[in-house]
Amino acid sequence: MEPEMASTPAVLPRFFSEGILVTHFIVSADVERSRRFYTDVLGGVTVQSGEPTYVALANSWLIINLGGGPTDDKPTVTLEPPRDLGRASSFLNLRVADIHTLYSEWKARGAEFLTPPIQHETEIRCYIRDPDGHLIEVGQTTLRPG
Repeated sequence: MEPEMASTPAVLPRFFSEGILVTHFIVSADVERSRRFYTDVLGGVTVQSGEPTYVALANSWLIINLGGGPTDDKPTVTLEPPRDLGRASSFLNLRVADIHTLYSEWKARGAEFLTPPIQHETEIRCYIRDPDGHLIEVGQTTLRPG
């Protein structure tokens, strides 16, 4: 099956004239498998396939690529998918308007949640993992404006 591609290459986050554009880089053992998760399960749109792959998700972009050893601009850093799923140093945080609806939809599409959504003092939240084990928080604020 051919990946769904964004209708215009202008959405690629490579070139812009001012300011800062935030993207999230995901190291994957299987780029195509991860692309399918972020598009088929979470509803993103493939902007560019291959290595790297760009996925537009809500108001941001994900860049998915294989890991690798040190390079001249990161001479002591090796990129790799998570090895110990019991530890995380960062995670993708998705803020949603209706957590219960998305929980049901994403679970039906194959997302594996650590727990159902849990009510906390100012938010409802739950966590899922992508196919490489990256942690993703899904949260909905319960604070009222004003």
